[in-house]
Amino acid sequence: MFKKFTYIILSFIPVNALANEPKDWQLGFQSSASKSMSDIVWFHDYMLLPIITGITAFVLFLLLYTCIRYRASRNKVASTTSHNTIIEVLWTLIPCLILIVMAVPSFKVLYSQDTIPKADVTIKATGYQWYWGYEYPDENIIFDSYMVEDKDLKDNQPRLLTVDNEVFVPVNKVVKVMITANDVLHAWALPSFGVKRDAVPGRINETWFKAERTGTFYGQCSELCGIKHAFMPITVNVVTGEEYEEWLKKAKIEFAKEDFENNIKIAKTMKEIN
Repeated sequence: MFKKFTYIILSFIPVNALANEPKDWQLGFQSSASKSMSDIVWFHDYMLLPIITGITAFVLFLLLYTCIRYRASRNKVASTTSHNTIIEVLWTLIPCLILIVMAVPSFKVLYSQDTIPKADVTIKATGYQWYWGYEYPDENIIFDSYMVEDKDLKDNQPRLLTVDNEVFVPVNKVVKVMITANDVLHAWALPSFGVKRDAVPGRINETWFKAERTGTFYGQCSELCGIKHAFMPITVNVVTGEEYEEWLKKAKIEFAKEDFENNIKIAKTMKEIN
């Protein structure tokens, strides 16, 4: 009981050590790894929370004041007032002003997310029931990414988040992600990067991120897509430029697109024969 209580208390304290995956009893955001996510966290912590807290405290004060000041014992004769022009003007204008104040920074965040800079790396992510397929169109690389079962997990590999083939991207480079689906709706989401886009069959949505630090970052499909919706995680390794080039050399041999397509043709032929 004490351990759970400690977790709850610590979850209210913003700690940079919050890693790149969800933690037990965590209430806040994951530690940001891109400017987009930093902007989202700032908007939430320094714009939305103060406004929400202020409105809640003000409404609570009005309720308590009304209950005490206008209780039946102090007002033997009930008021017959039905309109108050000043109050009606105020409760219309003040919410409008609050929404305008909130809109300006929120539009800025939305615009920065939807305006994709010139990409250094382009990745195509395709959602399947129930795994992700990835392609690096400029590098002739294609592979599938399946979740690692519990019995196959190694030390320090998180359950339900570890995959057999991880996505690799270089740090401090603009990565454009083209997202689609092969069967039903999915969603490609990485909380640490502030990225979430629907994967729609027959349509390609685009998003981007620029990771500011190296590490392994985890996400999951965020659109209910069927019985194994919870078992198609996303794992992205952000590495240095040199490490990325080394991975590319190996991936071009292991995940060559021509070999992948040939394997599909062979599988289809064998299926037709059977």
